[in-house]
Amino acid sequence: MNPITRRKLARFRSIRRGYWSFIVLMAIIVASAFAELWINQRALVVYYEGEFYFPTYGSEHTGQTFGEEYRYEANYRALKEEFAAPGNPNWVIMPLVPYSPDESIYQEGSYPPYPPSFEREHYLGTDPLGRDILARLVYGFRIALGFSLALMTCTYLLAIVIGCAMGYFGSWIDLIGQRLMEIWSNIPFLYVVIILASTIPPNVGPGTRIGGLLLVMVIFNWVGMANYMRTASYREKSRDYIAAARVIGTGPTRIIFRHLLPNTLSIVITFIPFTVATGITSLTALDFLGFGIPPPTPSWGELLQQGTQRLDAPWIVTSTFFGMVTVLILVTFVGEAFREAFDPKKFSFYR
Repeated sequence: MNPITRRKLARFRSIRRGYWSFIVLMAIIVASAFAELWINQRALVVYYEGEFYFPTYGSEHTGQTFGEEYRYEANYRALKEEFAAPGNPNWVIMPLVPYSPDESIYQEGSYPPYPPSFEREHYLGTDPLGRDILARLVYGFRIALGFSLALMTCTYLLAIVIGCAMGYFGSWIDLIGQRLMEIWSNIPFLYVVIILASTIPPNVGPGTRIGGLLLVMVIFNWVGMANYMRTASYREKSRDYIAAARVIGTGPTRIIFRHLLPNTLSIVITFIPFTVATGITSLTALDFLGFGIPPPTPSWGELLQQGTQRLDAPWIVTSTFFGMVTVLILVTFVGEAFREAFDPKKFSFYR
């Protein structure tokens, strides 16, 4: 690691608000990545007749595996209560939240949504279909984060290639590229998404629909970053080190990828947190309008929609709102710290 990079990282660690926000955000991301270990209808460990079973990441076990009569997947919550009887040597360890995000739970004599209950282990309550709110929040965050990271990666790859080519080569490539970006930026993004959502058959799987939505958003989101990369490349190509590389016979490809691009990456790094936040909010808004991820896939937008329709169950919209606000505030603080740490103006800083 070169001294300049070490100094930038030291400046990032010195911004305590951004540094600790980064730590908390990473902890949330890791917890959501292994959500099956603490939010799942499957047991973590089952001890039955002298053998250990690990259903969470293992194969599916039917009720007959554990001495029950039914042949479908074992009900581990019922098994835990059954094995808890005095004198029974078998035992079950369930996750902290023993429900899956798509599992509907109904209580006798009442209909969902059910309020938060520590006794029933619905810590944030349920939605109108009896599904656990905490489970859908965590799994919905994981989907939104994965979508945002994929959107950021694809968008930046496209924008960096186009922007660097326009800034470095200039001439007719830059002229045509600018005109195309001006035309493309005037196409209404929301209308295209509505058309796409209405033309996709309802029997198409969530993966295909998410892929189509990702493709449309990448096509419309690359323009802004390409403009930044074009400006940075145009500025850097006039530096002495680029002229020296040309004098010794270095080709354009090597100059762009070995010299020009590494000196413009600070722009990309400072925009990464804000791009992730934009991806999360965009997907949530599309889900809220009904043009995003199809149900029953966990989604923050769907939870907000359910919460606004069922104001008699305030825990739905409240939990989702505070979850979104917390994540977006953390991402914003991290983005500000990154922007300050990689700012070429050495003495500028945030109060």
